[in-house]
Amino acid sequence: MEDPIQLKEEGNKYFQSNDYERAAQSYTQAMKLNKDKALQAVLYRNRAACFLKKEEYAKAASDASRAIDINSSDIKALYRRSQALEKLGKLDQAFKDAQKCATIEPRNKNFQETLRRLGANIQEKLRIQFSTDLRVQKMFEILLDENSDKEKREKAANNLIILGREEAGAERIFQNNGVSLLLQLIETKNPELVLAAVRTLSEMCTGHKARATAILHYLGIDNICTWMSVDNEEISLAVCSLLQAITDCLLGQGKEEHHGKEEAVVLDTKKDLRMITMRLLDMLVSKKVSGQGRDRALNLLNKNIPRKDLKDHDNSRTVFVVDNGLKKILKVVGQIPELPECLPLTENTQLSASVLLNKLYDDLRCDPERDNYRVICEEYIKSKVDPQDMDKTLHAIQMVSGVLQGPFDLGNKLLGMKGVMEMMVALCGSEREIDQLVAVEALIHASTKLSRATFIISNGVALLKEIYKKTKNEKIKIRALVGLCKLGSAGGTDYGLRQFAEGSTEKLAKQCRKWLCNASIDVRTRRWAVEGMSYLTLDADVKDDFVEDEPALQAMFELAKTSDKTILYSVASVLVNCTNSYDTKELVPELVQLAKFSKQHVPEEHPKDKKDFVVKRVKRLLKAGVVSALACMVKADSAILTDQSKELIARVFLALCEDPKDRGTIVAEGGGKALIPLALEGTEVGKVKASHALAKIAAISNPDMAFPGERVYEVVRPLVSLLNTERDGLQNYEALLGLTNFSGRSDKLRMKIVKEKALPDIENYMFENHDQLRQAATECMCNLVVNKEVQERFVADGNDRLKLVVLLCGEDDEKVQVAAAGALAMLTAAQKKLCSKMTEVTTQWLEILQRLCLHDNMEVQHRGLVIAFNLINADKDLAKKLVETELLEILTYIGKQEDPKKQHIINVAHDCLTRCMDYGLIKPLSQA
Repeated sequence: MEDPIQLKEEGNKYFQSNDYERAAQSYTQAMKLNKDKALQAVLYRNRAACFLKKEEYAKAASDASRAIDINSSDIKALYRRSQALEKLGKLDQAFKDAQKCATIEPRNKNFQETLRRLGANIQEKLRIQFSTDLRVQKMFEILLDENSDKEKREKAANNLIILGREEAGAERIFQNNGVSLLLQLIETKNPELVLAAVRTLSEMCTGHKARATAILHYLGIDNICTWMSVDNEEISLAVCSLLQAITDCLLGQGKEEHHGKEEAVVLDTKKDLRMITMRLLDMLVSKKVSGQGRDRALNLLNKNIPRKDLKDHDNSRTVFVVDNGLKKILKVVGQIPELPECLPLTENTQLSASVLLNKLYDDLRCDPERDNYRVICEEYIKSKVDPQDMDKTLHAIQMVSGVLQGPFDLGNKLLGMKGVMEMMVALCGSEREIDQLVAVEALIHASTKLSRATFIISNGVALLKEIYKKTKNEKIKIRALVGLCKLGSAGGTDYGLRQFAEGSTEKLAKQCRKWLCNASIDVRTRRWAVEGMSYLTLDADVKDDFVEDEPALQAMFELAKTSDKTILYSVASVLVNCTNSYDTKELVPELVQLAKFSKQHVPEEHPKDKKDFVVKRVKRLLKAGVVSALACMVKADSAILTDQSKELIARVFLALCEDPKDRGTIVAEGGGKALIPLALEGTEVGKVKASHALAKIAAISNPDMAFPGERVYEVVRPLVSLLNTERDGLQNYEALLGLTNFSGRSDKLRMKIVKEKALPDIENYMFENHDQLRQAATECMCNLVVNKEVQERFVADGNDRLKLVVLLCGEDDEKVQVAAAGALAMLTAAQKKLCSKMTEVTTQWLEILQRLCLHDNMEVQHRGLVIAFNLINADKDLAKKLVETELLEILTYIGKQEDPKKQHIINVAHDCLTRCMDYGLIKPLSQA
């Protein structure tokens, strides 16, 4: 279609049927082809109307302005711009536009009402602004007065944070010299005042690029990094949040808000971002920085440097960090806490650095970039290898160990460097404890995947056995044992590929459990016992013994709740193994026979991996308090909680939710809350598993209890994501049940479901051949039609929504009939237009209605009669059409019945007949 007028008409039709997206597209296409100024103004104002409906107010204001530029007295464009500006909080400008509208059409009540409302809102805004200025002044006076009462100061600090959260409050603080006063609070070095000031600054920066940039320049990145370096976890974390809020604004992420012409003020953010990145990289190798501060710097780099979406081709931030900071990150992973010159570290620092190495490597786009990364690593490690200086060499081996925990392929290449493997073997035989510790840990990290670790498989077992037998040091003994566990589990869950003799795996596991329960051993060493169990629990005998050992389970859960987050992956792996929630390939019997015939290896299932054993293990884990441990693991605000770890936790949750009886316990212990972030972020598989677990909970729980407050609205998106042909039938079905449950709670929830664009998917499932899916979708629609916007979609021309519901009323499936008849009863009661439309959508409508009114199921019959009443009540001509059919006999027959159980049905039939009498279409029996 090349004619702009036709495209405009097409856009109008889409707009009338509430399809604002396609309407806007038609107007845009027409604009490109049009050369007539007057028509261009109409197209701009029409597209502005689409943007208003889509709640894209900045775009609506922009389009309306363009229409006004062409025709300054275009009253529709002026009014639309006024509406958009009001939504954007620009009340003064909105008032001016409304005033122009009222001048052009003084008798228009709508314009007069808008002027009254805007005038009142402006007065209120000025009143609040004035009182806010006084409040801000008062708060700072209290906070900066050393003689103030402690309780008063705390209250003032909290009020300041709350005020910073509101746009108006944040702007008042900013305009009234607030940043300078907040800096004075930070300089007092009083922890409570510092926290209040930093948190207020963080709220002020959120979602406002101009303000965030000004605050960054005023405070100075050096100062911010110094505050983040302090050895106080709360302050360090608060400053980290402030820097994240500033970075989000500079990257154009976070809260999408429009603040007039601020885009023109903030020009180039790249310079500021580079400056922040360089300071964070400097923090990694500075001795003045605390372990907490180093962790925060690593977390910020992990969050903001690699691309969020690989479809985005710009990986310049990663390339910049590789060129300017890779050696600094390697220095952190190469630290040895036991040596005197070590940088201040926490238990999480080095694994966070390994995770960063991995993310940077994965974010590189081509072989030359990866080669450059490898060369930097090789040269830096070579510079550390010195046969004359054992401590220096130790750092080199620790670096290789750190890379093996990050980009494993690269770590493997580094292992192949001349002298590295020989050094590891030499260190294993050293007399010094620290040499053996570093070498054994490096051996463990190198022992991954059968095909890649041939040297380790052939030499590692002998080496580790030797160390295990000879050493009297428990720390080294545990690590050697974990290495053996790892090499021994190379066959995975395959019962036929066991590496050790019968019973050896159980012995190793028993020893690991013993160490795990021994509170006198340091946490770092006990962590290795969990690592060992993560390999050994691939054996079903070990899983069964482990879940029966409650002290060992409790010890593992307690470790998972500590500040040491390096254990997360191991704990999650153990739980995935115990619940059998890993992916298994289905064996095709014919192929198994073929493999046996050709003497190929066939994977075998352990007898204790059968379903009844798995169910028992899940029950034992729930009883031991696994949910609270998982909820605690999810809360970890650390780069160590990788997408892979999140996926493992999501798998465990899904396995725990299998039995409906357990879902109440899971919700009570915080499982519902923990699943929401897992369903929104992580690997694709992890998000689907977490969404499915949420659907299982949402399907049978009271939403107000399972997801209290605003949390319930966050669950809608994960449920809608399961309404997808790529998901399996069970996932579709349980998501529909969850949405049905939600849509029955409140109109706000129904609105949220509509906003998430779930309606087309729900309609598709109403066509499904599968009875249960069709039933669930129809029940969901039955609840949704209470919403006015959904009703309008049924009223709109050019769709078959109403026809589908009418035809579903004629289905043989009783549950589908109940739901469809309920939907039709509500639609015809709410929208009179639909009563006449119902008679036009299909020729079978009357037959279907009569069948509903005579149905054996009282629920279906009642709904059928309500539909009949709605049609009669809507229009006299329609009532006449119905009276001339057999429906009158049906209504008379039902009206004469005397059955107390059916009284509600008889009453509706009486109402139908009474309405017909009111119209004069039928006479009472006495006058007949």
